[in-house]
Amino acid sequence: MLQRTHSAAFARSQYVFPGGRVDEADHGDDFEPVCDALDDATASVRLGLDHGGLAWYVAVIRECFEEAGVLLARPRDSDAPVAFDDPDVAERFNDARHRINAGDGSLVELCVAEDLLLLPGRLQFVAHWLTPVGEARRFDTRFFVADAPPSQEPLHDDAETIASIWVRPADALARRKARELQMFPPTVASLRMLAEHATVAEVMSAAASVGVPPRLEPRLIVSPEGRFAGIRLPGEDGFDEIPIPEFVLGSQ
Repeated sequence: MLQRTHSAAFARSQYVFPGGRVDEADHGDDFEPVCDALDDATASVRLGLDHGGLAWYVAVIRECFEEAGVLLARPRDSDAPVAFDDPDVAERFNDARHRINAGDGSLVELCVAEDLLLLPGRLQFVAHWLTPVGEARRFDTRFFVADAPPSQEPLHDDAETIASIWVRPADALARRKARELQMFPPTVASLRMLAEHATVAEVMSAAASVGVPPRLEPRLIVSPEGRFAGIRLPGEDGFDEIPIPEFVLGSQ
């Protein structure tokens, strides 16, 4: 898990999973040749989209590399993910990570230069959340899980994220309850899902059976005085009785 910077415009100081926005460049046709075992048509079916699904997987891989230094990719002549256990290799890829994050290079260029294939087929789509109506900023977010490459050491980028931890899901939930870690409801829900399983293999097996997850859209609870009083999640008692606001503050 990563802690977002205290100066972030959104989710400041929150503990989150690596991730971010699907950029326009992630939709490029040049990604299919460097993606192993997944094309846009298949990716779109997995996400319940008409087209453009591969861009979501590419964005996941790119953001994990930029934010946490984890690269889901393999050399073309190997089935094993690229290893960063050699210090010179680790430094070379760390430099590439920062260049891509700064816009001075691209993930496709890195794959070509290093003769790599991205591994979108090893990602499993497990949850889909939409920010409640009434929030000033709304996000349509998909969550994925993957088996972390064994020979890579994740590390925050010291820009958007300022701390990183490996933590058991149950321990993260306990630390949230103790107010040590701040988290948004989708992060909490993801941790609860992970906490149901004892191993990575169990998580990946369960994730493979999910299919296309339903989109979850919480509702804001507003007091009679018009103040924010919390949120209610789909499936919780009273969710259906909460009225949906008729306008969205800050929309354009």
